[in-house]
Amino acid sequence: MNPVNDNTAIEMLLQHITQAHAEKNADKLASLYDSTALLFDLAPPLAHHGMNSSETADWFDTWDGAIQLTHTDVNIEISVELAVVTALAQMRGKKKEGKQVTLWFRITSCLKKRNERWIIFHEHTSVPFYMDGSDRAALDLQP
Repeated sequence: MNPVNDNTAIEMLLQHITQAHAEKNADKLASLYDSTALLFDLAPPLAHHGMNSSETADWFDTWDGAIQLTHTDVNIEISVELAVVTALAQMRGKKKEGKQVTLWFRITSCLKKRNERWIIFHEHTSVPFYMDGSDRAALDLQP
């Protein structure tokens, strides 16, 4: 194992995720995930098994232009053939109905090395919610 090369490879994977969103390329995005990845996404249901390119393409089509995705506070922990990445992510763009969206969320990705390539096999994204009884998602938070 070469931690520098592995760390760089995982940073590049994050860049590919960003590019896939900007290009709205569902197949490119899906190629970064194991076909049986367990995904706890922001969208219902509670769990997805595998990245569905068709559903992702449909979601991409709800945006007018590129989706800007950035990762901050990235932490990468690598142990031989497994890695965990945590980050804060910001998604920005314009929905087709004209609404500007800026959303911060938390993300944890678990990766495994397969054939010298890092691939996501589990991912959890979330937004906090206000604990005031309103059940409102805290979409206005910033790091």
